[in-house]
Amino acid sequence: MRLSGLAPVWRADARLLILGSFPGAASLQAQQYYAHPRNTFWPAIALLLNLPDLPQRPYLERLQALVEHRIALWDAVAACERSGSLDADIRAAEPSDLPSLVARLPDLRAIACNGAAAHRQASALLPGRVLLRLPSTSPAHGSRSPADKGAEWARALRPWL
Repeated sequence: MRLSGLAPVWRADARLLILGSFPGAASLQAQQYYAHPRNTFWPAIALLLNLPDLPQRPYLERLQALVEHRIALWDAVAACERSGSLDADIRAAEPSDLPSLVARLPDLRAIACNGAAAHRQASALLPGRVLLRLPSTSPAHGSRSPADKGAEWARALRPWL
């Protein structure tokens, strides 16, 4: 089955672009970035932005907080074939048009990748760009605590906001 990803979230003055690989099954079903309840993306962003209640806010308010803090969000893969949610199962990947989005972000200071797969995919699409590789927030990568991941995300990204 061919799956299509989510639209990018951005505005032209974004300073930071965060890239995932491709939405998991829960995110595709909900049509929301990082919808799986055990994904630590929203808690990590809450720590980064010093907004402790962010993960409990309605989805559109979470996206608005990103945009207000000049953070763009997208995935490196636009469409693919995959059963389940694992990046390792992605087949026939169609890349997102990252070069076009990056060209629309004149204030962009950094591109951060949520995990190794996103970093690998983005590296192929944006050769020569410096990409920050962050630990995956996926529940499939649970060897580190959510607090440790959140702290690493905050340390790595705060200078770019």
